[in-house]
Amino acid sequence: MYVAVKGGEAAIENAHRLLADRRRGNRSLPALTIDQVIEQLGLAVDRVMAEASLHDRRLAALAVRQARGDMIEAIFLLRAYRTTLPRFGYSKPIDTGTMFVERRVSATYKDLPGGQLLGPTFDYTHRLLDPALLEDEEVPAGAMRPTDAEPVMRVSEILAQEGLIEADGTMPEEHVPGDITREPLEFPMARDIRLQALARGDEGFLLSLAYSTQRGYGRSHPFVGEVRIGEVEVELDVAELGFSVSLGRIRVTECQMVNQFKGSSKAPPQFTRGYGLVFGQSERKAMAMSLVDRALRAGEFGEDIVAPAQDEEFVISHSDNVQATGFVEHLKLPHYVDFQAELDLVRRMRREHDARQRPADDGERAEAAE
Repeated sequence: MYVAVKGGEAAIENAHRLLADRRRGNRSLPALTIDQVIEQLGLAVDRVMAEASLHDRRLAALAVRQARGDMIEAIFLLRAYRTTLPRFGYSKPIDTGTMFVERRVSATYKDLPGGQLLGPTFDYTHRLLDPALLEDEEVPAGAMRPTDAEPVMRVSEILAQEGLIEADGTMPEEHVPGDITREPLEFPMARDIRLQALARGDEGFLLSLAYSTQRGYGRSHPFVGEVRIGEVEVELDVAELGFSVSLGRIRVTECQMVNQFKGSSKAPPQFTRGYGLVFGQSERKAMAMSLVDRALRAGEFGEDIVAPAQDEEFVISHSDNVQATGFVEHLKLPHYVDFQAELDLVRRMRREHDARQRPADDGERAEAAE
């Protein structure tokens, strides 16, 4: 990560003061509060939490405010803070099958057990600016969620009853889930590690790769099996107590993408899956993640790896926006010595080039004179 900068301390201090001034903006307007960011810019907060790998709405809102709305800078801030926190243990895997569903849609079945729930979505809104939002008008409260909600089966379970989709599979008992926040990435990587990297990868980058798979750059003909948003319980095993305790509920978005598979010598024709799971409400990210996850499973199914989205090292090595930002933005820092070396080299090469051209030019002038 390239973050170091050298320069006059007074200039840097003045730059920080100017940044704080621009962040505050017009003093005649009330300052933006953290609660306002949490409640009214919730999707921005969710993205920062997801790509920083830290579920804390207040800290994510603080990062958004401090970064003046720059999402990647906010993600960088929250990740940096995350490294200062002690690690008490690992929570148990969340059970999305028991999700308190707020939104659930499927593109594969019109009528499915548990029904379809539109929930809060932009899908059916007109993409027109709403002048009413220019004023601080009261907005009617949304529909309250039912208190007697029950878990609903997944679409993949419907297909599994007919044996038409790959099984969930099981992990070896001795398998220890990786942790990319503590261990360096190594290729090739297990799918659990890869999904961790995708979960905190840049949404825009993954969206572009997902789009490429739909346009033919990867063997993908996807259907949205199901997208669901809701709250799940997080539990932590406490060795001293001998049982797990609930830490509370968090909102997550889960997507299972259903893809065609013609079969192979080892597997019959069936549907395969791509999977996405992220903090908060982030359907676009979860869907893109699931498409890229399926593309990266090409080798697992004996498919030819011919597209960027199928190249694990390419995708994972370039999906992290904090790393990408550091490497790109370090170019604006002083490179005076490097450039002077390059400048001297180009001048010397230019002189040598001109010297080689001069005899030829002299010969041409002589022939023209005769």
